[in-house]
Amino acid sequence: MSDDRYQQRAQRQKEKVDARIESAQEERGILIVFTGNGKGKTTAAFGTATRAVGHGKKVGVIQFIKGQWPNGERNLLEPHGVEFQVMATGFTWETQNRETDTEACLAVWQHAKRMLADSSLDMVILDEITYMVAYDYLPLAEVMEALQQRPANQTVIVTGRGCHRDILEIADTVSELRPVKHAFDIGVKAQIGIDY
Repeated sequence: MSDDRYQQRAQRQKEKVDARIESAQEERGILIVFTGNGKGKTTAAFGTATRAVGHGKKVGVIQFIKGQWPNGERNLLEPHGVEFQVMATGFTWETQNRETDTEACLAVWQHAKRMLADSSLDMVILDEITYMVAYDYLPLAEVMEALQQRPANQTVIVTGRGCHRDILEIADTVSELRPVKHAFDIGVKAQIGIDY
C-alpha cells in the first residue's frame, strides 16, 4: 500500500472515530457485565477497579462465593481505601449446605445494597453475583431494583458465568469470555498470583 493511500485510509478511520467520540457526550455511571465460561472475569473487574483507584476514584467490592484463601487483589487495593465484603464460604459444592450458603449470601448482600446506595462510591464490583441469582440465593427482582436505583454516576461491574438475561438487558457493556485453553485442564495447579 502506498503512503498516500495509507494516509487516506487512516484519515477516514480517524473521521469515523472522531464522529463517534463527538456523539458520545452523556456522562453517567455504567453497568458492566463480565460473563462467560472463560477465565478472566474477576481479573477484568479488578483491572478496571485498579484503574479507577489509580485515578482517585472510590471503589467498593462485594465477593460472593470466594473462600478464605489469600486474595491478591484485596492485598493490593484495601490499603488504598477499597472496602471488601466477602461471603467467605467458598464454592457451594464445598459447603454443600444451601441454608448456610443462603444466609451468608444474604448477609453480604446487605453490604452490597449499602454500597449500591452510596453516592460517594464511584464503582462497585459484584463479583460472582450471577451464581447467587442463578441458584436463587438472591431474588432477581431485588438485584435488578438495586442496580437500577443506584446513584447516577456510580459504575457497577457484575461478574460470573451464566448472567441472567434481565441483567444483560439493562447492562451498558457486556463482555463474554470464552475458554480456548486452560492450564488446569492439562493438570497445572492453580497458582497464587496468577489464578488467585
